[in-house]
Amino acid sequence: MNDRIDSAEQFRSLHRPGSPLVLVNAWDAASAAVVAAAGAAAVGTTSAGVAWSLGAADGNRLDRGPAVDLVRRVAAAVSVPVSADIESGFGATPAEVGETVRAVLAAGAVGVNIEDGLSDRSLRDVADQVARLAAARAAADEAGTPLFLNARVDTLLFRAGGVPETVERATAYLAAGADGIFVPGATDPDLVAELARAIPAPLNVLAGPGAPSVPELAALGVARVSLGSAVAEAAYGLVRRAAIEAYGAGTYDALADDPVPYPQLNALLAG
Repeated sequence: MNDRIDSAEQFRSLHRPGSPLVLVNAWDAASAAVVAAAGAAAVGTTSAGVAWSLGAADGNRLDRGPAVDLVRRVAAAVSVPVSADIESGFGATPAEVGETVRAVLAAGAVGVNIEDGLSDRSLRDVADQVARLAAARAAADEAGTPLFLNARVDTLLFRAGGVPETVERATAYLAAGADGIFVPGATDPDLVAELARAIPAPLNVLAGPGAPSVPELAALGVARVSLGSAVAEAAYGLVRRAAIEAYGAGTYDALADDPVPYPQLNALLAG
């Protein structure tokens, strides 16, 4: 228990505006081990990458059990804190979201993301999302763990509202027990700076090609930078290129693009 509390407090301390936590999101034990070996202060999972690796589509289609088992394998593979992207909470009711949080904590995670976007690209009612976040916080408190609860606001991602709506939801979610606010879809520097000023909590943005660099986001007041599913997408892109090349030209050049050598990858998981 003390180790889990220490890990949770360590993870919480990494959220510093102006010196953001950078999460190169993993989707299985091997990707988590590679990220940690590269110097990560923490590992976060990507719900999309996790779902794909387990044979499901992203968007609240994966069952809780396989998702929690994956978190357990990731946590066992690294020595840094782990945060789990649990989509909408893997439950139809707030009580079920609480059950998910208890299971994820038992699996070794000390942070979670919970989103308010639904699979049809609509947004969950604010009162309903507040109840789900409050249940997550209560479950963590009952477990005696200072879980970092990152509330994702999908207004900008789904084009379902602007800054006022985003800040309104963020304020309600923080009052319900959230610790940080994740706003995917915000990469314009002026917009990011406005959100960082308006939201009284660590701001998490989703970055990737074309987004401001980590130092630039730091200067805007961002406390956490996530790469989300982009890393998994890039990895599967390599699989596709290798397959097209092998089945077409019959060559293998795509596989020479800076792979992690077998001995190194094997050693990361050897314990």
